[in-house]
Formats: sequence, structure tokens, C-alpha cells
Amino acid sequence: MIEADLYELLGVSRDATDEELKRAYRRKARQLHPDANPGDAETEERFKEVSVAYEVLRDPERRRRYDQLGPAGVFGPAAGGGGFGAGDPFAGGLGDLFEAFFGATGASRAGRPRRSGPVPGPDAELVLDLTFREAVFGAHREVAVSTPVRCDACEGTGARPGTGAVRCPDCGGLGELRRVRQSILGQVVTAVPCGRCQGSGEVIADPCPACRGEGRRVMDRTLVVDVPAGVDDGSTLRLAGHGPAGVRGGANGALFVHLRVAPDPDFERVDTDLHTTVHVAMTQAALGASVEVATLDEPRTLRVEAGTQSGTVVTLKGLGVPRLRGRGRGDLHVHVLVDVPTGLDDAQRSLLVELAAARGEPVGDGREHHGDGLFSKLRSALG
Repeated sequence: MIEADLYELLGVSRDATDEELKRAYRRKARQLHPDANPGDAETEERFKEVSVAYEVLRDPERRRRYDQLGPAGVFGPAAGGGGFGAGDPFAGGLGDLFEAFFGATGASRAGRPRRSGPVPGPDAELVLDLTFREAVFGAHREVAVSTPVRCDACEGTGARPGTGAVRCPDCGGLGELRRVRQSILGQVVTAVPCGRCQGSGEVIADPCPACRGEGRRVMDRTLVVDVPAGVDDGSTLRLAGHGPAGVRGGANGALFVHLRVAPDPDFERVDTDLHTTVHVAMTQAALGASVEVATLDEPRTLRVEAGTQSGTVVTLKGLGVPRLRGRGRGDLHVHVLVDVPTGLDDAQRSLLVELAAARGEPVGDGREHHGDGLFSKLRSALG
């Protein structure tokens, strides 16, 4: 995992555009490229890190996960799989990533053999609906998926039991065909999957009848998704190795679980803080009182001080959302709303009139006028 900030590695702001990312990467690549710094292992390592940073930030989905979850969102457990996983382009570490994007550039890499074998399966994705409380406190949810899994009849080889695969004659078992071209970074080797063996490096002479030579079959299965406490609407979990199986023994891809969180009628979330409202009577706000407030844990007693105004916010520490990357929880902000009494009887009206007189506050007679009487209508008609 790269601990350094990826934006700082490229020297760009967090709102950098794709064009700004590209220019920054090209500038850094010219400075740090191994061909320009022969024998400098430290510079080569920095070049690899810059390359990883660019590949992450140029991908909108990876960039979004990095912005939300930090390095763990694209490299580690917060991505859902506990680190590099099968099907992840970063699975082989920085060295394999360097070779995957730049090929065997330079004389020092000219003789390095390319990794061959079955191609990992593709990634898959699904949407998981959560309640507000499940997102706040975490949950274990079962999800039904239908994806290719390894064929039990041939144990994923794709060949009829008792037979096996042979090396592909077109690519010599490498699983890819290479081309050399010149670029601003020097000689670059690009590779494309071999069309005959579909990148596996092997071909099947006698296919398995159960899976027709693919080494996998589509099946319905149930997975348990561990939703960590503190996720938010739009978060994505990455389950490494739980996606579709690769052809002929290829490793499973990743399963991306996009979270959709239902709103709560009583609470509004802002980052790790929660906001709610409590209604108090005018007399309670004027004289002070203790009222009960609902929280996501259990009801709490809130002290309303005498003279509290409508719109006052009282903060209850540590009753918000658990921090996804850190300890503790956010706060609960209680917005106090003072209710003006309506439907007063004569005795209540008299008391308020006396109070207003004692405070020197001019008021009406305290009676509700709806303006629907005969004389009111006549006055309206006569203008």
C-alpha cells in the first residue's frame, strides 16, 4: 500500500482535472524515468509510485473510492478484500504494475519473462440497500449473486477429465502478443491478449462436456457482506475473489458492492454528525425544562435552559456516526423548535394577556380570526 498522498505524489490539487493529471504525470515521468536515472533504485521506486498514483486518479471509480476512504479504499481492507486481490490490476505489487503499463522498457528489462497462465475473471458489481441504522452501526447482509464459478467436473481446467491443456502455438504459452513502439518515455512494449488462447497461454484439445471447455459454470449462490459501521450512501465495498471465476482455472475477479442507504425520518446525516429536532412548549422554553430526545442508541434527557430561543442547537457529544477511518463517533446536534400555543381557552388567554401587560408588550385580544364571517365577506366585496 502507498501511504503517501496520491495527489501530492503528482503535485496536483484534489480537484485536478483529467488533463491536469495527465500533464503532471508526464512531467514527473520525464524526471523520474529509469532510463534517465540508470542505476538509481530510489528514483525508480518513486517513478513506480507516481505511475500508481496516476493510474488510480485517472480512473473515476478508483478516484472516488480513494477520496472517500483514502489508501484503504483502493489498496487495503476498506476496499472490501483485505488488500490486493485476484483480478485487481495492482495485485502483483508495484513491480508488476510497472511492467503492465510500460512493458519491458530499457535494456535492464529486455529479458524479463512475462507472467503466463489463466486470465483472472472480470469484476462484477451489485447494489445493496441498507437502512439508515445499518449504515451507521454496520451489518451482516446476505446477497444472492449469479456468477460463473469453477467447474467441479474438470476442476476448472476446461479439459475432459483425464486429459489436459497444451501450450498455445501462437503465443508460445505467454498468453499475449507483444509490439514495440517509441514514445516520449522511450521504447515501450505493449501487449494484447492472444486471440487463440484468450490470454491463458494454453489451448484445450478435448473440452470438458460439463462446462464446454471454459472451466467454469454459472451458478446462483449466497454471499454474506460485512458492512462496516459508518458507511454512507454511495459508498462501495470491494470483495476480492468473490466475482466471476476466470476461464480455465483463472482466479476470481472482485465483486463491487455499491451501497444505497435509505433516509431516516428523524435524523439527517452530515459526514459523521447527526442532526435532529425537538419541539418544546413556549412555557418550557421560557422557564426551562427537561425533555426527552430520541437518539440512535437510546432516549436521552435534554436540559432546555430558561429563555431558550427557537432554533437553538444543543450538541450531544459522541452520539453521531462511527468514524470509518478512526476512533470514536461524531456528535448529535439537537435543534430546539419552540411551539406557539394555539386553541387557547378563556382562562389561558387571560393569563397571556396579563403577562403581556406586565411586560409592556402590545398584543391583540388573543382570539383567532378566520375572516370567514358575513361582515368580513362584505368588507372584502366592497374593497
